[in-house]
Amino acid sequence: MSALAAAPPRDAVTGDPVRLRRALGSFATGVTVVTVGGAHPRGMTANSFTSVSLDPALVLLCVGNDALMNQVLAEAGTFAVSVLGAGQENVARHFADRSRPPGAAQFGAVDWLPGEAGDAPLIAGAAAHFECARWRTYDGGDHTIHVGRVLALGELPGREPLVFHGGRFRRLAVPGEGEGERT
Repeated sequence: MSALAAAPPRDAVTGDPVRLRRALGSFATGVTVVTVGGAHPRGMTANSFTSVSLDPALVLLCVGNDALMNQVLAEAGTFAVSVLGAGQENVARHFADRSRPPGAAQFGAVDWLPGEAGDAPLIAGAAAHFECARWRTYDGGDHTIHVGRVLALGELPGREPLVFHGGRFRRLAVPGEGEGERT
């Protein structure tokens, strides 16, 4: 079979956000909670997070322009990203729920630790934490791209990450335990 015959159809994106979201959902991502401290701390679940550079150490996250967190990040000097571990679906759902309480009260439902390099809360039991200083922001269409310089990090070696794929939380398959989804 030729490469041309095996290629998937290349329909132009025609303004169908449901189809675009479904196609983007075929890319498995980690799940994070982004936090900002200060007088009015805030947290938000995000899966648009990635490394940018090792030198300097930079990471990025994308936040919808209409999200309250977008404005909070624009005004904050520091923020943190907690990479959630397997079994922390309830934490992800909590910080994705727009009806959660504002300010410090939203952290009452989860275990958290104070940041060492900034004042942003860190989610306890997360696979990794990144404490960042705001470095740059860029226009990203209906999102803003926030780039942070990593000031401090922590990790739990061997901690399995929480994964999001196809609109659902998933866990990585462990060799020897068979293929398929585990919840």
